[in-house]
Amino acid sequence: MDDRRVPPVPALRVSDRNRDETLGALAVALSEGRLDPQEHEMRSARALRARTADELAVLTADLPAPAPTRSEQDRKDLKEWLAEWRYWLGGAVIMSGVWGARCLQKGELTHYWPVTPLGVWAAVLIAIAIWPRDTGRER
Repeated sequence: MDDRRVPPVPALRVSDRNRDETLGALAVALSEGRLDPQEHEMRSARALRARTADELAVLTADLPAPAPTRSEQDRKDLKEWLAEWRYWLGGAVIMSGVWGARCLQKGELTHYWPVTPLGVWAAVLIAIAIWPRDTGRER
């Protein structure tokens, strides 16, 4: 057995942007009353001196994650909506395959029954895109 010790992985260095993000989270926590002014001042000073991501993570570990911004939420919603269309396409391929196999079995083209479920599914996806949403927060 090898007795050599593996050197620890060096901590990831942070940038000014990382420090600014942490300072922003601390400012929000102060404005919400989660931190008192003295603790905010102490954590902010530590954030400005931080050199590694671990040092910054400790400063906000006991605070809730900030709510996503409007643009972040919109990007997330679009990504989920496009994923639903990929599921729709997968469903269309499977249902069309079943329809095609049935037509081959009968030896003739029959009514394209997948049009009904695919049409309803597509209508729901389009309605989701154009229907106004109440997100529970001001826009």
